Amino acid sequence: MKKVLISVSNKEGLLEFAKGLVDLGYEIISTGGTAAYLSRENILVTQVSTITGFPEILDGRVKTLHPKIHGGILARRTEEHLATLAEHSIPTIDLVVVNLYPFGETIKKPHVSFEDAIENIDIGGPTLIRAAAKNHRYTGVVVSPEAYPEILGQLKDQGELTADFKRKLALEAFRHTSNYDAVISAYLAGVWEEKGFPREFNLHGELVGELRYGENPHQRAAWYQAAGNLADSGFKQIQGPELSFNNLVDVQAAQQLVREFAEPAAAVIKHTNPCGTAIGENLTAAYLKAYQADSLSAYGGIVALNREVDVETAAEMIGTFYEAIIAPGYSREALKIFATKARLRVLSTAFKNEAKQYDIKRVLNGFLLQEQDLDSDVGQAWQWVLGQKSSLKDLIFAWKVVKHVKSNAIVIAKNGETLGVGAGQMNRVGAAEIALKQAGEKAKGAVLASDAFFPFRDTVDLAAQYGVKVIIQPGGSVRDGETITACKEHGINLVFTGKRHFKH
Repeated sequence: MKKVLISVSNKEGLLEFAKGLVDLGYEIISTGGTAAYLSRENILVTQVSTITGFPEILDGRVKTLHPKIHGGILARRTEEHLATLAEHSIPTIDLVVVNLYPFGETIKKPHVSFEDAIENIDIGGPTLIRAAAKNHRYTGVVVSPEAYPEILGQLKDQGELTADFKRKLALEAFRHTSNYDAVISAYLAGVWEEKGFPREFNLHGELVGELRYGENPHQRAAWYQAAGNLADSGFKQIQGPELSFNNLVDVQAAQQLVREFAEPAAAVIKHTNPCGTAIGENLTAAYLKAYQADSLSAYGGIVALNREVDVETAAEMIGTFYEAIIAPGYSREALKIFATKARLRVLSTAFKNEAKQYDIKRVLNGFLLQEQDLDSDVGQAWQWVLGQKSSLKDLIFAWKVVKHVKSNAIVIAKNGETLGVGAGQMNRVGAAEIALKQAGEKAKGAVLASDAFFPFRDTVDLAAQYGVKVIIQPGGSVRDGETITACKEHGINLVFTGKRHFKH
């Protein structure tokens, strides 16, 4: 009689699967809660302790860690190994069905204690899975209920699993335990406030779904949720077609920008750059200012807001074609308005503070890690090089926005609204030309923010032609003296932040 060891936390589809195995002549070996669950359904189960001759101990921490279990899983079906099993009365185990304590779900519960988290670290389960996966030539291993139907189908049709299918199951098993360990290590790194970069860093994720295509139609793409991401963003798609690769990239950019502001804020994003950003007394005012900043570019963009969308704001937004809207929530009336546009993607997110994470970029068959570009002390360490403190609110606003514009980046702003944005240019004065031309007459009395220092005075001279009142930039160039001189000549106030915000 063939034997299957079953020990699962997720019991989805288990009854039908277990009954199917019994009908095929399998003896079920099980432990603890799984054994009790199957027994209640009148499915005959052999307790692990019956085979090992040793009881579960340490509050169930030790159950399957025994030679009579792992010997049966790891044995090759060779004459020598089978003789060793016979000598020690160890039965062969042909199939291992295990999924793990729900550590990831446990740590997402509000106010979960460290002790509860630790108790939900599975030890025996990963050991069983890895043993079976290592010996996949002889022992099948199952970590997901999704595989149950195909397993029963193959066993009914041919009496055993194919070699290719066993290899597929083994690969899935190793990925499963690897991801499980990644969640645990990420949790512990956060709890113990790990400083510096770890000696080893692994990227792990769980598939959310395949996308229609990547940045371009000829590129395949998929979306993964990062393992160990403890920040529950509350992300939800309320309506609209599936999200594309580019949608998701732009949604991320839009969300990060409006999170900068405590005031009601709105941002319209195209190709990860803000074409319009604004703050206002209320959400409707903020949205209208953001839209009017560049209504031409707004078409087909992504809109992010940092407040629940009310009916007034929704009514203003519905007249423009947008790919997606993301906000912390929506009133019923707002959702009714958006429902009239079936192709509009409406997304919600809790906008909670994220757990410590790194920015990651792939390079040269590897990847780079860096801390996120956080600037919690905006305005506190700024140096007023020329002029008295003025336009402080607009300076803070523009400095927060320029951080989210691709380098070289220039932002013109006034009254909590972007008037012009120059993004991703190969030289800084080129970015300034684009931003100032877009702002036009509105640039008079406005502030100009630059994500990095001016290598030459040409940007100052250009800004003066448009009537810019204050310039804010990091400083630190060997030609800062030229910049200061130019600002004096044109009567422009100058602020050095001492902090650069390149975005590549």
